[in-house]
Amino acid sequence: MTGAIEANADGLIGPTHSYAGLSPGNLAAMGNAGNASNPRAAVLQGLDKMKRLADLGLPQFVLPPHERPDIGFLRTLGFTGSDARVLEQAWKDAPAFAAAALSASPMWAANAATVTPSADAADGRVHFTPANLHTNLHRSLEHAQTKRALEALFPDPERFAVHDALPAVAHLSDEGAANHVRLCAEHGAAGVNLLVWGRDAFEAWDGPYPARQTRQASEAVARRHGASGAVLAQQSRAAIAGGTFHNDVVCVGALDTLFHHALAFEDMAGTHAAIRAAATGFEPVFVEVSSADLPLADAISSYLFNSMLVSLPGEDRLTLICPTETRDNARAHTVAQGLVASNGPIGRVEYVDVRQSMRNGGGPACLRLRVVLNEAELAATNPAMRLTEDLHERLAAWAGRRYRDTLAPVDLADPALIEESRGALDELTGILGLGSGFYPFQRT
Repeated sequence: MTGAIEANADGLIGPTHSYAGLSPGNLAAMGNAGNASNPRAAVLQGLDKMKRLADLGLPQFVLPPHERPDIGFLRTLGFTGSDARVLEQAWKDAPAFAAAALSASPMWAANAATVTPSADAADGRVHFTPANLHTNLHRSLEHAQTKRALEALFPDPERFAVHDALPAVAHLSDEGAANHVRLCAEHGAAGVNLLVWGRDAFEAWDGPYPARQTRQASEAVARRHGASGAVLAQQSRAAIAGGTFHNDVVCVGALDTLFHHALAFEDMAGTHAAIRAAATGFEPVFVEVSSADLPLADAISSYLFNSMLVSLPGEDRLTLICPTETRDNARAHTVAQGLVASNGPIGRVEYVDVRQSMRNGGGPACLRLRVVLNEAELAATNPAMRLTEDLHERLAAWAGRRYRDTLAPVDLADPALIEESRGALDELTGILGLGSGFYPFQRT
């Protein structure tokens, strides 16, 4: 796997970005429920974050928003008539389902899929399994369209295998790469695939918030991908109870380094030992932050660990791309600055403004799906979906024309959102080279 690099595919934030509080256990989403959002600012913040990574020398791709409102979903629930009538009746008779049908949650591409690079896969292809996101109604609507987006970005079946999601049952609840970290000596070498689960599907769960990932789902994805170096570890029950709905809220890794909170895993010593045992050709480096230095509540509110830990071309030490909330939290900022001042593996911290996403509980790491690609695989991706200076400008102009600058909860019932969103997405398919039948509304 010569010349391999870790690319990022970010979810483009959709026109119906809102704060509906649909995600139990996500403290930011719950705390901001009912507030007005700014979809235009949200998409521009996401685009600027993507451009920052591209400017730093990493391949950056764009995953398109999903069609929202999802009128097809509402029709399966028995609502009939025109699309506007369907939306009106859904808000009247089943508002929870209507809110789910309008969610812009596909923006958080860390939940799009679990990825196994070709260096770790039995058949030498890059494997993707879209997450079924079974725990939350609004997210369970995503996986079919996510698969279409991944197939558009990675179209060569000789190099890429894009699977269906796991069966959408509670026993196989799968949250994607938000619970997956890959460690390695270099991106092109065989690595350790750390798959973190919250609960065993056949045991009772009594926590205050859902444990979204099952052990059985993680095992199934590893088997399906033929993933070598798989290590399964249990997420800390205390962390879940404190609001760590995904493990990437308290843990991030890159190359040989795992950067995590002291409450990331139920069995810390056992997890470290299993990673060391699975590592080939390198010694894992564990950078652990204690609860004394950073209480769990501060880790969650600052999203220090939901940063992007990246290896930049020409740099010996890793760079941590943090949200501005990390800088604004005194404890988290002290930890971040201490990393840079030390002789450890993290040598630089940069800050990005993704406040619109953060208010729904999604930091820089939530917005991206990491994909290790060698030179041939990178060349086989869809070039129209790779962020360039020109594409960034075109998308920013598109968003400026097409997105509202405020969206209150009451506005979600506005039938004008149907045509506004479809008009925006119809134009977007041309910009990203997705074809005229990419979205359901384009096929009817």
